[in-house]
Amino acid sequence: MASKKEKMEVKLNADEIKIHLKHLINNNRHIQAQGKVPIGLNIEGEAGLGKTSIVIQLANEMDQLQTEEEIKNNVPKKKMQCVKRNLAEIEELGDLVGFPLRQFQMCKGEGEAKECLWIDEHAVNEYTKQGYSFTGKKQMSYAPPEWVSESSGGILFLDDFSRADSRMIQAAMEIINRQQYISWKLPKDWHIIMSSNPDNGHYMVNSQDMAHQSRYSTIIMKWDVECWARQAEKEQIDGRCINFLLQSPEIMKDENLKEGINPRSITNFFNSISSFDDFEKHLPMIQQIGESSVGHDVTTLFTTFINNRLDKIISPKDILSKDWKFVKGELEAICGTNTNGTYRPDIASIITTRIINWGLYYAEKNPVDQKMIDRIIAITTDKDLLAVDLKFIIIKEFLNKNKKKFQKLMLNEGIIKMSAK
Repeated sequence: MASKKEKMEVKLNADEIKIHLKHLINNNRHIQAQGKVPIGLNIEGEAGLGKTSIVIQLANEMDQLQTEEEIKNNVPKKKMQCVKRNLAEIEELGDLVGFPLRQFQMCKGEGEAKECLWIDEHAVNEYTKQGYSFTGKKQMSYAPPEWVSESSGGILFLDDFSRADSRMIQAAMEIINRQQYISWKLPKDWHIIMSSNPDNGHYMVNSQDMAHQSRYSTIIMKWDVECWARQAEKEQIDGRCINFLLQSPEIMKDENLKEGINPRSITNFFNSISSFDDFEKHLPMIQQIGESSVGHDVTTLFTTFINNRLDKIISPKDILSKDWKFVKGELEAICGTNTNGTYRPDIASIITTRIINWGLYYAEKNPVDQKMIDRIIAITTDKDLLAVDLKFIIIKEFLNKNKKKFQKLMLNEGIIKMSAK
């Protein structure tokens, strides 16, 4: 029978977490308009999954709320800010919550015209010149930390929340609970997101009791090869290494790290060998680097991948740009064909994923010309190269993810027939 904790866990991949976070922010805006405190969210997961990247990407994708006056005056929308504070690295509490200062009550005027204010000690002389005088009352307050922005629309990202010391966690909980700390408040439309590592014995973390956990919601981030491959394309990780992990995703599956590889370790391994133009010529060094970073089993798999010449798979950039006769020959050599019985569906699937991810990433930053459109049509209408389901996936993903730039695909009769099936 599943434990109570297991029943409460929600495990999402990177794409699903981003959707979840967007809902959280929109829902927080709804309840904040009702005078309620926004809900904080903790993303828990193994190191290197990309928790931080997701939050930064989210801020870049979402707009700040606009006032009625800004909408009326057609003021351009602004992207949300993202203030990141790594709680495990902050040593001074003041860097998170601000620094204490004394305030004095000072008043000016008499009767109904009397005005009283709490004045920071460094501003006392200025208010004295304006005719204010001390009442004898004083209090301790906190100056807002420098990261608190006065403008609306932002994410306060508390990274490595579970690795912080108890003082930092207690102070952070005050901000999470009330969106304020003693004498200062977060501006409107600010949302608090945390990241943490699991308390599974593999990390030096501080366990959170139920009192803490009940004050925010927690989702568990899981590794997903499709999500990783898309992000790897954007981060320009060596394409040969992307192909390897698409072929052998099982090396990452163990969520408790008893056997699986940490995502950050595999990325570091890939980056450490990316300068080698020909992996086969540098196998001894690759084996040394692999043994010291991802271990013997993964290194053996990787060298087998090289020995089978799978690191020589034609790149998606070349597939979409080089001479078609050359490209078709390369694809037939590595995948086989549908008509002669030598077809390799595993390699064809890898190539399909790479074409989609690289093409969409390219289209984000560049115009898609007719030459690229024609090449996609050639790949997806050739009867020998790819299985029908893979052709359909290519067309569907390009049109679903960036219809504006790939809509010319639907001018081709063969594409139209395939899409209609």
